[in-house]
Amino acid sequence: MKLQLFNGHFTAQDALDMLTKMTQIKVGYHERQISASDNEEDIKWREKRIKDLQRDLQEARQYIAQHQQNGVRLEADVVVAD
Repeated sequence: MKLQLFNGHFTAQDALDMLTKMTQIKVGYHERQISASDNEEDIKWREKRIKDLQRDLQEARQYIAQHQQNGVRLEADVVVAD
């Protein structure tokens, strides 16, 4: 099953808003998992993942800032499988 979250051309501000909110949700998920975990390896992996998400969001912000005149195309799908 595939869930299409978005697929289209967006203004720079709308794209930034969506990417920022999606990243905040994912970071929040990892923070909650860290709080519930006592496994040091899992905590370190999640902390790295949070840093990676924040870095990727910053790179996306820079890209969008350079292309804000024309807006940007965003595509995001979630595949649900077992």
